[in-house]
Amino acid sequence: MDILLQQIINGLVLGSMYALIALGYTMVYGIIQLINFAHGEVLMIGALTSWSCIGLMREAMPGAPGWLILLLATVIACIVAAALNFTIEKVAYRPLRNSPRLAPLITAIGMSLLLQTLAMIIWKPNYKPYPTLLPPVPFQIGGAVITTTQILILGVTVVALSAMVYLVNYTRLGRAMRATAENPRVAALMGVKPDMVISATFIIGAVLAAIAGIMYASNYGTAQHTMGFLPGLKAFTAAVFGGIGNLTGAVIGGILLGLIEAIGSGYIGALTGGVLGSHYTDIFAFIVLIIILTLRPSGLLGERVADRA
Repeated sequence: MDILLQQIINGLVLGSMYALIALGYTMVYGIIQLINFAHGEVLMIGALTSWSCIGLMREAMPGAPGWLILLLATVIACIVAAALNFTIEKVAYRPLRNSPRLAPLITAIGMSLLLQTLAMIIWKPNYKPYPTLLPPVPFQIGGAVITTTQILILGVTVVALSAMVYLVNYTRLGRAMRATAENPRVAALMGVKPDMVISATFIIGAVLAAIAGIMYASNYGTAQHTMGFLPGLKAFTAAVFGGIGNLTGAVIGGILLGLIEAIGSGYIGALTGGVLGSHYTDIFAFIVLIIILTLRPSGLLGERVADRA
C-alpha cells in the first residue's frame, strides 16, 4: 500500500504537469482547429530561460530567498514564452489560417525543430542541473513522501484550471473566445476581433506551458533543449484522452494519464515477470492514445461547442 500511495502521488504530480500543457493545446484547437506541435518547445524555452535567470539572479542577489528568485524567474520566463508564442502565431500560423490543414501541421512540426535547434545553439546541448530553490524537506503522507515542489505543482494546477474556467465563462475575453470558436466570421460582424482573440489564446497557452516547464525542471532537477518534446506529445495525448477542445477534459485527461503512467511503471515489472521495467513507462501514453482513438475518438468528455475555448 505504501508503494501504491507513493505512485498515486507521483502520478498526480506528473498528471498535473501534463494538464497544464494540455490546456494550451486544447484552447488553441478549440478556436482555430490547429494542433500547435511547437507547444512543447515553448515549455522548453520557458524552463531554460528561467534556468538562465536563476543563475544571473543568484549572482546579483546572493542573499535573496529561493522562493523570490523562483518567482521572478517564472515571471520573466512567462513573458519570454508569451512573446515567442505570439510571434509563432503571427509569423507561422496566421498566413496559413485558410490553407489546407496539412500546411499548418507541417509548419508546426518545422517550428518545433527550429526552436529545438535555436535552443541548442543558445544553451548548448548538455544537460543543465536545475537548482532546488524551495525547501527540500519532504512531508510524510501515510508511508509515502511528497516534496514542497510537488505540493506547489498540485496547487498551481488547481489554480490554473479555476482561472481558465472563470476566464472562459465569466469574462469579456472568454465570451469572445467562445464566439470565435463558434464562428469567427459572425463573431467579427458582432464586434469581436478574431485575430486579437487568437493571439491572446496563444499567449495564455504559452504562460501555462512556461509554468509547466519550470515545474517539470524543478521536479526532475534538469533542463535541456529536447526536454519539451516528450511532455508535449504526452500532453497532446492527454488533451485527446479528455476530449480536445474541452478545458476540464484536458485536465482530467492529464491527471488520468499521469496516474496510468506512474502506477503502470510501478507494477509493470511484476505483471510481465521482469520482461518490462519502469523505463518502459512512455509506452502507456501511446497505448492510451490508441485505445481512445479506437473506442471513443472524441475523448472522455467529447467536445461541446458551447464550452470550447
